[in-house]
Amino acid sequence: MQMTPDQLVEEYRDTVLELHLTRRHVSALEAENASLRAQLAPAEEHGHGHSHDG
Repeated sequence: MQMTPDQLVEEYRDTVLELHLTRRHVSALEAENASLRAQLAPAEEHGHGHSHDG
């Protein structure tokens, strides 16, 4: 598939934007995950569940 320079630039910009949005989404999910882990921590201390740190 041959693309013109303008098409390549547009594709590149779309990819960069998508990567930026994905990273923001990942950061939000990591923050949510940390919050949920903090809420679960007291339950872990009472022998419920298994720790999966790695």
